[in-house]
Amino acid sequence: MLFLDELPEFDRRVLEVLREPMESGQITISRAARQADFPARFQLVAAMNPCPCGYLGHADNKCRCSPDMVARYQSRISGPLLDRIDLQIQVASLAREDLLRQADGEASAAIAARAAQAFKRQHARQDKANHALAPAEIDAWCSPDADAAQLLRTAMTRMNWSARAYHRVLKVARTIADLAEAEVIGCAHVAEAIQYRRALLGQ
Repeated sequence: MLFLDELPEFDRRVLEVLREPMESGQITISRAARQADFPARFQLVAAMNPCPCGYLGHADNKCRCSPDMVARYQSRISGPLLDRIDLQIQVASLAREDLLRQADGEASAAIAARAAQAFKRQHARQDKANHALAPAEIDAWCSPDADAAQLLRTAMTRMNWSARAYHRVLKVARTIADLAEAEVIGCAHVAEAIQYRRALLGQ
C-alpha cells in the first residue's frame, strides 16, 4: 500500500515515475553500466483537496477560488496518471450536526465478508483477481450485456477515454457485478464504474 496525501503537492516528475510500476508491477532502474528490473506491485491510495483553499463545495460556501484556479490546481495531476487510478471518489464535507451524529452505515465486518466472497468468485472463474486480467482476458471474462455495452461506448466517446481507461472501467464493472453476485455485467454495474472516473473537473 502506498498512500500519498496532498497529491498535487508532489513534484510532477515524481508522480509520473509511478506510471510504469502502476501499469506493469515492476520498475526498471537504468545506470550507465547496467539495467535492472525490480518488483514494484503496490496499491496506490491518494488524497487531495478539490481546490487550493480546500473548501470547494463546502456547506458554508467558504471557497473563494475562481474556476481557473480550481482547474489549474486539479490539472497538476496528469491525464496519463489519472488513467491508471481506477476509483476516483469525491468526498463532500459534512455539516457539524452530521459529524456528531452516530453513523448508521453497514458494519465493516459485513463489507469484508462480501468482498472476500467476490474475490473467491473471481479466482474460481478465471484463476486470478479482476485487476490482473490482461486485455485478451478482459474480452473473455468482462463482456457486458447489450445495453451495458452501449452505455460504455457512449461514455467512452463523450469522455474521450483511452483504451486503457476503457479496459479499467470494464474490470471495475466486473468487480461491481461480482459484489452483487451477478453473472453478467449490466447497465447498473457499468454506470457505477463510470461514476468512479468523474471526480475531477473535465473527467
